[in-house]
Amino acid sequence: MSYKPLTAQYFCTISKAARACQPGHPDLCRSCPKPRYHREKMAQPAALSVRALRKAYTDVVAVDGLDLEVFQGECFGLLGPNGAGKTTTIEICEGLTEADSGTVELLGRTWQRSAKELRGLLGIQLQETQFGDKLTVAETLRLFRSFYDRGLTVDEVIGLVQLEQKRDSRVGQLSGGQKQRLAMACALVGDPQFLFLDEPTTGLDPQARRQIWELVERFRATGRTILLTTHYMDEAERLCDRVAIMDRGRILALDTPRALIASLGAEHVLEFALTGDLDASTLRGIGGVLNANRSDGRFELQVERLHQTLPAVLQTIADRRCALTALTTHSATLEDVFVSLTGRHLRDE
Repeated sequence: MSYKPLTAQYFCTISKAARACQPGHPDLCRSCPKPRYHREKMAQPAALSVRALRKAYTDVVAVDGLDLEVFQGECFGLLGPNGAGKTTTIEICEGLTEADSGTVELLGRTWQRSAKELRGLLGIQLQETQFGDKLTVAETLRLFRSFYDRGLTVDEVIGLVQLEQKRDSRVGQLSGGQKQRLAMACALVGDPQFLFLDEPTTGLDPQARRQIWELVERFRATGRTILLTTHYMDEAERLCDRVAIMDRGRILALDTPRALIASLGAEHVLEFALTGDLDASTLRGIGGVLNANRSDGRFELQVERLHQTLPAVLQTIADRRCALTALTTHSATLEDVFVSLTGRHLRDE
């Protein structure tokens, strides 16, 4: 199978002269609301097809009748808080956990019939990977390379994840970010067609996170398929062609990040705290306020035309003889989509 790099020109249906791609989002253009990518991928066989998947433990249903398709060549994100069922879902797809019911078809194969073949086609980075501290980076990769009939050489994959200077260093001497890059190298050493990444940047500092993002983007540029789980909104918005928001074992919403954010109908979110008595219903009556909620003493407003709505909100607060103690604004994000769907913040989980 051959892979071609995915470019803005591939995604966009309009002419080069008319093209006006959004910075950082080559999959959607201002004049191209239904990207060619989305239509073409839907016409192709799915790289991953999940139907009616269910997994329950003694006191909790981890995955509750989940349906999912991941198209060939896309980076698909499962987004949700801890306990949403992301890891259980991805482990079932990886063949590491057995489902109670439902079906999983991966690259046209099933684990029941083609387990050995599938293991040679997949790359898997677990949420936590335990390496032998006394082994060097090169020795660790040599061990993982021996599990595959074909793949990259040790030197090739070390160069890919930029660990050349740590080639002969023991794993126990690596930083957290370097260990994550080593885990990514182990997932890539078999030259996989499908890459699973479970919370690949959890606990990393900003620089280490960006290094992992660059590796994901380079792999995606080859036209291969990625399924990743994350609870970082910025990560999903940057890396994923489509996102499924999960909570309590179910998918609440699924679309491109941009389309999910647009579904709010709000351009901005206004958050503030104050002293005094003010009902959220009063704020909902202000022009430009699409929704208003109060939680733990803080107000959160979804608004349009912020430059017009904010002065009206401040005037209402003053008229009610209340005093602001905090105020922030930001453009609408996937976090706000999650709040709209569940009434909770991911950061509160």
